[in-house]
Amino acid sequence: MNDFATRNKVRYRPNVTIACVIEAENRFLMVEEWINGAQKFNQPAGHLEANESLLMACAREVYEETGLTIQPQHLLRIDQYSANSELAFLRFTFCCQLPHCQQAIPQDSDITAAHWLDYDEICTLGAKLRSPLVAAAIDSYRSGPRYDLALLNWQFLTLAAGVKP
Repeated sequence: MNDFATRNKVRYRPNVTIACVIEAENRFLMVEEWINGAQKFNQPAGHLEANESLLMACAREVYEETGLTIQPQHLLRIDQYSANSELAFLRFTFCCQLPHCQQAIPQDSDITAAHWLDYDEICTLGAKLRSPLVAAAIDSYRSGPRYDLALLNWQFLTLAAGVKP
């Protein structure tokens, strides 16, 4: 590759997002939002922000979208997802099991409600699920392995000058 081609090469930069499957009493906490005029349901989820660890992002997004203060207990899965030819995501999905369903009050005005739904209720939502990752994450939670959070390393997050986690 010549120098000109190297300098002008566009890098692939997927959006890094987190999500959290939260389960209590065989129900899953789902958030409701309206996107382009369409009602959508998702796990609490959002984008990783600068100078934030994945665990910090998870706790922040859960609080913003549900009002609950929790810490993820396990890493559930990592997905690469292309919503279209120009929009791609690298999604880290965590999980947390609570002893009881807790009242969830969204703090983010983009979230219109939070609901505790059982698996069958979620399956009936079909196209109202924000992406195929929503159902896949719940299926993984129900049947798949969970990974220890020690797998994630954020010790080098503060190498940039002035960054405090």
